[in-house]
Amino acid sequence: MAIPIYQEHGRRYEADTCRPVVTAVQAGQLRHVALSREHYPGRRLPRNALRGVKSVGFWDADRRQDWGLDWHRNEGIELTFLERGGLGFAVEGREFHLKAGDLTFTRPWQQHRVGDPYVGAGRLHFLILDLGVHRPHQPWRWPSWIVLTDDDLRQLTDFLRHNEQPVWRAAPEVARCFSRIGAAVEADRDGSGISRLAVHVNQLFLSVLEMFRSRDVRLDQSLSSASRTVELFWNDLCGDLEHLALEWTVRGMARRCGMGATSFIHHSKQLNNATPMRHLNQCRLAAAARLLIEQPDRSITDIALSCGFASSQYFATLFRDRFGVTPRSFRAAKTKGSRPNLSPRA
Repeated sequence: MAIPIYQEHGRRYEADTCRPVVTAVQAGQLRHVALSREHYPGRRLPRNALRGVKSVGFWDADRRQDWGLDWHRNEGIELTFLERGGLGFAVEGREFHLKAGDLTFTRPWQQHRVGDPYVGAGRLHFLILDLGVHRPHQPWRWPSWIVLTDDDLRQLTDFLRHNEQPVWRAAPEVARCFSRIGAAVEADRDGSGISRLAVHVNQLFLSVLEMFRSRDVRLDQSLSSASRTVELFWNDLCGDLEHLALEWTVRGMARRCGMGATSFIHHSKQLNNATPMRHLNQCRLAAAARLLIEQPDRSITDIALSCGFASSQYFATLFRDRFGVTPRSFRAAKTKGSRPNLSPRA
């Protein structure tokens, strides 16, 4: 089974395969009870049952593990609930230590990590549901077996999609729902528990909605906007030397963001106060400046080409315009402790 690949923001993302979980189960370190499909570990879900569910179940570790799930992404929304124990957790650079009774949410393809770096002793429930989302501004498509009313589903989507708080204290009914789901998964034999699971998952989402309604949830509509898509594209691209070196065009960058060139240019100018190609060059120059300092024995031509410049002459011209000195003089000056501003927006 091929692993889903998500192309966005100048990168190719592969969905998580949970390989360390498989290894831990095989070594007898972990009890893992799940119904899954495709590349996720667990017993196989029937072909047409619970469409969109990638994996549902729990793991139970009676001792601290020697593994963790490093930074990864899932193709769907993921809800986890820590029933017992403690667990390190991080979302897009924000660190948390989960305690028993904590609930987490991650949006489709949102980067997160489980472990600090290792997984602690505890029982963790999980549900991964694919909503057909490939970019932040695309609509979420809930499967037809989720039977909340249109209004309820719209409000639940807003709560899950537009808040930046990934960790919550679970309401008692949410905790009970996960316990029921876990029991149904464990009891299932060849699809015998699918109807029960469908009921429990629907009750879970309704309980989560009611929990949100009872609390002060701050929503940020920009998290699903076209501007957010472009912002994430630039953040990822400018931080990845391999992708900076690609032969980008405005049309190609716009296509990666799922929009037309005119919209992409507009949002890029709003974010960076520069045209896409100018900002791309600024990102490349900042990367080259760092390499000149960090790799003093590497040739200037090699650095220029590795950052995406077509020639060392073109690179030298742009570098002098940006920093006011040649690349060679810039490198020499670093021994004197002078480090200019490397921001691509400068």
